[in-house]
Amino acid sequence: MPELRLAKLPDRNPVKITITVRPELHAALRAYAELYREHYGEEESIAELIPYMLDGFLEGDRSFAKARKDMEGDNSLPPVRRTRRGNGGDATTSKP
Repeated sequence: MPELRLAKLPDRNPVKITITVRPELHAALRAYAELYREHYGEEESIAELIPYMLDGFLEGDRSFAKARKDMEGDNSLPPVRRTRRGNGGDATTSKP
């Protein structure tokens, strides 16, 4: 079979994760969603915002990035796929 220039595409199926948070964190997430609405003029659910918050947190953790890169080198972990607005999953529901 001929070798294609384009590598096989990675798994792009969203994964559903359900979490339980403290009431104080839920209140803070609601407040953030409200500030987001005021700032951008668009309402987004907490569940829509959380994946992007987590992406930002993980991308900002330099120690994690270095450890992850080291682990990827020995094939322990799959590479991190950066999500962009509109392509990410949802914290409570799966989306195509």
